[in-house]
Amino acid sequence: MHEADRRILTAHWRSSVVLKRDVFSTVERGRYEGIGGPVEAVLRRIDTVPWWSRPIARSFLRREARALAAVAPLGIAPPLLYSGREVLVRGFVHGVALHIARPEGDRPYFRSAASALRRLHRAGICHNDLAKEQNWLRGPDGGAYLTDFQLATRFPRRSRVFRILAYEDLRHLLKHKRTYLSQALTAAERRVLARKSWPTRIWMATGKRLYRWITRGLFNFADREGGGPRLANDAPVIVEELRRHPQVHDVAVVAFPDRRTGTGLYAFLEAAPALDPEAARHFIAAAVGPSRAPEHLQIVDALPRNARGEIRTEILQLVAMNQVDLIDPLIGSDAERRIIERIVTERRNLRDRFAF
Repeated sequence: MHEADRRILTAHWRSSVVLKRDVFSTVERGRYEGIGGPVEAVLRRIDTVPWWSRPIARSFLRREARALAAVAPLGIAPPLLYSGREVLVRGFVHGVALHIARPEGDRPYFRSAASALRRLHRAGICHNDLAKEQNWLRGPDGGAYLTDFQLATRFPRRSRVFRILAYEDLRHLLKHKRTYLSQALTAAERRVLARKSWPTRIWMATGKRLYRWITRGLFNFADREGGGPRLANDAPVIVEELRRHPQVHDVAVVAFPDRRTGTGLYAFLEAAPALDPEAARHFIAAAVGPSRAPEHLQIVDALPRNARGEIRTEILQLVAMNQVDLIDPLIGSDAERRIIERIVTERRNLRDRFAF
């Protein structure tokens, strides 16, 4: 490792928890000691990636550094705090990912998102990964912020390639708007949604199939809402088995960053009060095996649900991640607040609180 990167890791960085680990990087949240004092930050490091993925990892790291340096004055993304050969440190945005925030009917949010995207494109940058809801954040002010610029491209001029990629950025934003605010889509926006660019059509018909085979088959990648393979592979089995228990009425399993394993699972059981948590843990460990069992299991008298009766997993995920300070804006009624307050009070994942 380059000496400057080593110095950052040893003298200026204090890690709190690993957020993500794959063959291209390890992402940690913690505290960075800069010139202006300690700040909450996120570090991406590639010093431990396999040799065969290192050239791609370095390319991703450079792309992210260039993009963050350019967008810093725009106020729509985390600032770049340090950029080295194998380490990048960016500021931490206090926000909730789109799949957790679920801004249904939130017109101001999508106006903010459209504005952020326009500013990004005016700076000559295309994000290229905005189909992922976890790359869109909803800040405490209700505004939209962007993150994860590994695939971003910076253009010196508005070339034809730039216009195609910018169009795809916009189309992906409109897909999210269709999910949460479909009634506000204009006729022009519906036309954009209906027409993919020709490179995207070719990619969907050819390269994407190979990409899925490599990432999901060969490397077992499954970035389901940022939860990775455990949320995609283990969680459904855990839910199915727990629902077989005679005292369990319903189950929700969410993922959270875990210091030991990278990704942990947290099971919330809507069950009879007589159900002993220890007995429930033994039940699921016997059913799926100790290595696949959830790290945390909590018995609740009621799970939060929306008007359609669906479990509000976005709120449960914030509980599992110990980001309970972000829950309040998502609560829709006093009755729901009482349910959530009981869950928050009795939550199990206290070990992974961020200590600053």
